[in-house]
Amino acid sequence: MAEKTALIDYGAGNLHSVENALRKVGASVDVTADPDTVRTADRIVLPGVGSFRACAEGLRAIPGLVEAMEERVEVGGAPFLGVCVGMQLIADRGLEHGTTPGLGWIAGEVRAIERTDPAIKVPHMGWNDVALTAHAGSVLEEGEAYFLHSFHFAAENPADIAAMTDHGGGLVAAVARGNVLGVQFHPEKSQAYGLALLARFLEWRP
Repeated sequence: MAEKTALIDYGAGNLHSVENALRKVGASVDVTADPDTVRTADRIVLPGVGSFRACAEGLRAIPGLVEAMEERVEVGGAPFLGVCVGMQLIADRGLEHGTTPGLGWIAGEVRAIERTDPAIKVPHMGWNDVALTAHAGSVLEEGEAYFLHSFHFAAENPADIAAMTDHGGGLVAAVARGNVLGVQFHPEKSQAYGLALLARFLEWRP
């Protein structure tokens, strides 16, 4: 039986483009907000665009969904991929529109990108390098990906940083710990690079 990838449907704007990209690389996708479906999924993908607070509140508004994700990922060890704000939500907290609790799977907080140079534009938008760290693991590869964000994941532990990018200074491009991977960029908008990453995620056995 083909593995099932649960794509979490909580109203995220990039849901369908992520779904299309996953299907393009051969994933069997359940677009779902049902906790029971999440508990039996082989892999879980959390999309997300917009503000941290709106996404966190949308996720928590669905009864039992966060608990099912924690049970399947944190306890059950299912491979997890967070995309853009879906990656940011695994932090301890986000500081957009006040302080909002995250899932707390990887220590850190999501802060506004600081404009250190007037020539640096915020949001960070467009293609940029993904430079791997020593903690990159097997899913990520060096290359160029498409970014669109005004807030960034400030990871507490350097060992959780899997990749960096440069936009007037270093910004975290990916975090990883165990079976949890989060990417700040959009694989679904990153053409061949992004599709290759999603294909490797489907083969990942952390």
